[in-house]
Amino acid sequence: MTTLVQVAYDAVDSKHGQDIIVLDMEGISVMTDHMIICHANSDRQVQAIAREVGDAASKAGYSVQRTEGFQGARWILVDLGDVIVHVFHRDEREHYNLERLWRDAPTVDLVPTHS
Repeated sequence: MTTLVQVAYDAVDSKHGQDIIVLDMEGISVMTDHMIICHANSDRQVQAIAREVGDAASKAGYSVQRTEGFQGARWILVDLGDVIVHVFHRDEREHYNLERLWRDAPTVDLVPTHS
């Protein structure tokens, strides 16, 4: 069985999310077990990645808790419960720098499982 974090990672990768980072948040945050951070270079691609994450999670039997920022397409948060996916427009990713904020969280090395 494919885990939710793998489903979300594969969805981001399939829509060409850039510089994908997966953080293990267990023991660091009570909000989620994993956080995925990525970026894209256009509003349309940011929305396409976020939409694909939600669609893939639903197809795999997981539910989307909420999605925020979709209309603005500069920073979309897809909350899947145990996994939160942050899809940034490149400029916003550099500005907010979540990787620095959560630098104590270990990274998880995943590889795409789709062909």
